[in-house]
Amino acid sequence: MHNSLEVLIDSLIRNRIEALYSNLLKNNTIYNQFSADRNFYFKQLYELLPQDMHKTLFLYDDADLSVQTILEREIYLQGFKDALQLHNELNITSN
Repeated sequence: MHNSLEVLIDSLIRNRIEALYSNLLKNNTIYNQFSADRNFYFKQLYELLPQDMHKTLFLYDDADLSVQTILEREIYLQGFKDALQLHNELNITSN
């Protein structure tokens, strides 16, 4: 059941995370500040590194973003599972 649940809600998770990011960009100044800081530091690193290291920096950034994406998806999926479990437990105790 674990894998079938993941397959069924995978697009839901992606859509929801995209909506959350959109909302963060519009409404969360702290998120925007950290995002701007990250971009600033990345640009500084890029400019300070020798040109032969630029590809390595981009590969690092890509790997870091990939790890973050997997983590976000897993956290969201676990929250969904936890909500289902809590719902089931509340239904059991109320019956």
